[in-house]
Amino acid sequence: MSSLQNLVVLDLASVGPAARASRILADFGLQVIKVAPVQAHKAKQTDPVFHAYGAGRGTQRLQVDLKSDHGRALLQRVAAKADVLIESYRPGVAARLGMGWDELHAINPRLVVCSTSGYGQDGPYAQWVGHDINYQALSGYLDCSARDAEGNPALPGATIADGAGGGMHAALSILAALLERGASGQGRYLDVSVADGMLNLMSLYLDQYLATGEQTRPGSGVLTGKYAWYAIYATRDGKHLSVGAIEPHFFRKLCQLLGLEQFAQAQYDAGAQDAMRAAFKAAFASDDRDAWVAKLAAHDTCVAPVLSVAEVCADAHLRQRGSFVEAIHPERGRFEQLAPLLAGCRRDGPAHQVAPAGHTDSDAILKRAGIGDDEIAAARREGCIE
Repeated sequence: MSSLQNLVVLDLASVGPAARASRILADFGLQVIKVAPVQAHKAKQTDPVFHAYGAGRGTQRLQVDLKSDHGRALLQRVAAKADVLIESYRPGVAARLGMGWDELHAINPRLVVCSTSGYGQDGPYAQWVGHDINYQALSGYLDCSARDAEGNPALPGATIADGAGGGMHAALSILAALLERGASGQGRYLDVSVADGMLNLMSLYLDQYLATGEQTRPGSGVLTGKYAWYAIYATRDGKHLSVGAIEPHFFRKLCQLLGLEQFAQAQYDAGAQDAMRAAFKAAFASDDRDAWVAKLAAHDTCVAPVLSVAEVCADAHLRQRGSFVEAIHPERGRFEQLAPLLAGCRRDGPAHQVAPAGHTDSDAILKRAGIGDDEIAAARREGCIE
């Protein structure tokens, strides 16, 4: 997307929702600069493993000491020519470092500043620390989920709060703010709360309760296991199938192909669900998963296999769609990674050349901001950049 390639994003986070957001923005073609502390001061920051977050695909790296006056001034000068700045400090910390909205807006009125946090910049929980499971818990997501063997909400299999509630939430809000800036000429401050993003993902259930007083719980509705035709079933080989035959014509087709046509008119009959579930369980246990996929998936039944991570990476459909691309690490050699997957991103680029450990682009980034060689050299001698 050529219209985005001239936009510069400063990402002051290394992992979590902010890093997810900048990964999305880089895949759409924005120039993402990952801002990290200098190593000499052993600043506290989590460094992701080499393959995480696209292994740095489409990003550059600036290491600067924000606790030094000179380092802070240098980053402010870079921000003066940037379009977006993302940070994920605890509420109030960015301002104390001189990188808050008021300071940055005075330097660059067109800058979009995005603060990502677990619970938002204000409110009783603003200073709480947390991770994905906590935001899923607060949003009601866990309480609506199936129970484990001990009767507790099951541990989720993916970090949907970081990825969707935070990262996609932030990326979408940033792109909307950039569009708005095209008309207004002004940047915006975005308070991206991961908990807010999770509430948005839970909107069907939350809106239902607010409007009707009906509370969704495991087994209480279509999407939480009330009916036999929206469930997971084990197959003969110990693998599993997902069944989601919500529409009546898909449900009837499923019953027909399973040889269980006695249930075809009883889709929503509460009294028939136990018998239907037992019949489905017995039927699926009579053959292997992939055999059922071959019999059902292409025949309007809303059936799909439950794949392991290894099976996902080998899946013929995903392979044909270009879901995986190659990267080359200077020490580890060639490996595969997820392609830029969101619609509009290019999947056909050259193999990503992973930067070696310790590599930075600090000099080039500072020069583009109009900072001269002598000042860059002085900053290096001072230890405020690397």
